[in-house]
Amino acid sequence: MIKTLFLQPPSFGGFDGGAGSRYQAKREIKSFWYPTWLAQPAALVPGSKLIDAPPANIGLEPVLAAAREHELCVIHTSTPSFASDVKVAQAMKDANPALKIGFVGAKVAVQPAESLQQGVPIDFVARNEFDFTCLEVAQGRDFADIDGISYRDGNGRLVHNKDRAILQDMDQLPFVSDVYKRDLRIEDYFIGYLMHPYVSIYTGRGCKSRCTFCLWPQTVGGHTYRVRSPGHVAEEVRSIQKNFPQVREIFFDDDTFTDNLPRAEAIARELGKLGVTWSCNAKANVPRATLKVLKDNGLRLLLVGYESGNQQILHNIKKGMRIETARQFTKDCHELGVKIHGTFILGLPGETKETIQETIRFATEINPHTLQVSLAAPYPGTFLYDQAVENGWLDAEHAELIDERGVQIAPLHYPHLSHTEIFGSVEEFYKRFYFRAPKIASIVGEMVRSPQMMKRRLREGVEFFQFLKERNKAA
Repeated sequence: MIKTLFLQPPSFGGFDGGAGSRYQAKREIKSFWYPTWLAQPAALVPGSKLIDAPPANIGLEPVLAAAREHELCVIHTSTPSFASDVKVAQAMKDANPALKIGFVGAKVAVQPAESLQQGVPIDFVARNEFDFTCLEVAQGRDFADIDGISYRDGNGRLVHNKDRAILQDMDQLPFVSDVYKRDLRIEDYFIGYLMHPYVSIYTGRGCKSRCTFCLWPQTVGGHTYRVRSPGHVAEEVRSIQKNFPQVREIFFDDDTFTDNLPRAEAIARELGKLGVTWSCNAKANVPRATLKVLKDNGLRLLLVGYESGNQQILHNIKKGMRIETARQFTKDCHELGVKIHGTFILGLPGETKETIQETIRFATEINPHTLQVSLAAPYPGTFLYDQAVENGWLDAEHAELIDERGVQIAPLHYPHLSHTEIFGSVEEFYKRFYFRAPKIASIVGEMVRSPQMMKRRLREGVEFFQFLKERNKAA
């Protein structure tokens, strides 16, 4: 077995490169998702090591030291961080010319040729699902015999091997939490709406929804929800309880955990037996009866992508959601005591000044516990990207989706709505949602009841106002 390093490289300060189906960027408050997409192949490769540089605040020198000690490095990249990641790869090659370097992630999955042409130090890229691809490379197989990779042959020509078959039996995959235990410090991972420390894992891949902006289902995961068995999930949760007794919450990062309601209920009942507090991603259409089963078995919070309060925009992005259904779902959650972190996106196709105001009103009316406001980001490989290029909504200077500090920009513009207007609406959204007397009272009450929450919310408040200050400079 080739000595293998899996790397989330250092890039922008506070950059959340492991952000799953959500956007890779620096957040409003300090936030880091686990590098689960890297930890999964790392769990398959015996003797491997995982370095997640941004949350651990690891700079280039320790990475170069690790490069000298390994024969193979697999780097997770993204559209926003690709140029920076190539620089890191070149520095690693300079430190160890014999090091083989492969890139993985949605960026190289959909742009393998461009990635190899732009990234001279890259020896190969792994397309689509790359777990077993990485294993076969680490086993020393000839590149010509490995499905799912693109590489340069001995003559410098680009070769694209046939696609790897999509994994169907998800129980074949070993536990990523074992890699967390071996290589990560879980206290480095923060998400504003989750209890700290938390652990996140996947119980399945793929999403039945066809949202035009969502990255992983359109590039790597697919639109079939392929799942682990409830017993397999429960077994990993028991392992997490044993290995991380300090964990206060487990988050299931499946694109839409509630895509399969009977299975979600079955897993919930297993979790109820274990007495764990947990949260997950959900669509705003879960029936009240299912919500009650989940709540009765330890569910604390749902992360819900509302995206917009305008029905036509939801149709435009193929969300498959009715506003009234989302209202009823949110009402049910409030009544059952299930907290919601709602996510919204500004600048989607069909956005106007009026629809932005409509979405802000909708958010304040349904009143999720917390929310996140993002800017529409057309990642290569998504329907939104193709649509933006075809219609001239995306300019070349905005194609990297972030600014020089790693903060998300407004890459799309329309004849009736400029980059600046979309960018500025984020701050207005946050202020109108959070600077309301009932919401302020709720937050203060939460802080008074918990000294830990008091400390945390004060830190997040400082970070948030610093974020607004930096955005104003950028604007």
